[in-house]
Amino acid sequence: AGLGRDAVAHLQAQWEDLTPLIEAHAGYQREHGDDADVDAHNLAQRALHANFTPFFAAIHASLKQLDKAIRQLEKRALVLAKAAGKRGSADRRTKVLKDAVQALHDEVKSAESWFQHVQWLQDRFPQAKYEDVIGLCKLASPTELMEQDYSLNPGRYVGVVIEEDGKTEEDFIEDLCAARADLATLSEAAHDLEAVIFANLKEIVGEA
Repeated sequence: AGLGRDAVAHLQAQWEDLTPLIEAHAGYQREHGDDADVDAHNLAQRALHANFTPFFAAIHASLKQLDKAIRQLEKRALVLAKAAGKRGSADRRTKVLKDAVQALHDEVKSAESWFQHVQWLQDRFPQAKYEDVIGLCKLASPTELMEQDYSLNPGRYVGVVIEEDGKTEEDFIEDLCAARADLATLSEAAHDLEAVIFANLKEIVGEA
């Protein structure tokens, strides 16, 4: 319970930081919405993006903390259910809470995706001008076209690059632990359901 309260309080505190970011975004649109100066527009956009990056990082951290609290709540509910001789199925209130938190995860990711698109462009075109990017685009010369027998297959010119997912070892282990916990919960529910099905079948065929 304490971990859950702390997670919710931390999430609420981070959410309050959204107001100045909304104001900063509105100011950016007012000052640079129709800005013809590419360099000034690019600098302003980078400054705005730098403000949003720590906000999303903090929100994700708070949601992970909340996920951890919910997993502990699920585990405790299963233990209590077994001790009471009941089926170890997930508590309905816990499921509603879990679904609500997942919906919040989805909303945050959806909002963040727009800023990730901006970062994607800024990382590859830092000067807001075209340049060759390995694995993405290439301004091929007539000589290069001739060397490739005038093939228009992009792969012959742009090359390939292997991109990492950006996760740290700690992030990977945390995601793996979360997946393991979900698998354990699903397996527990599957075993309980299997027992119910076999019991019903025995009753139907008269073996009970």
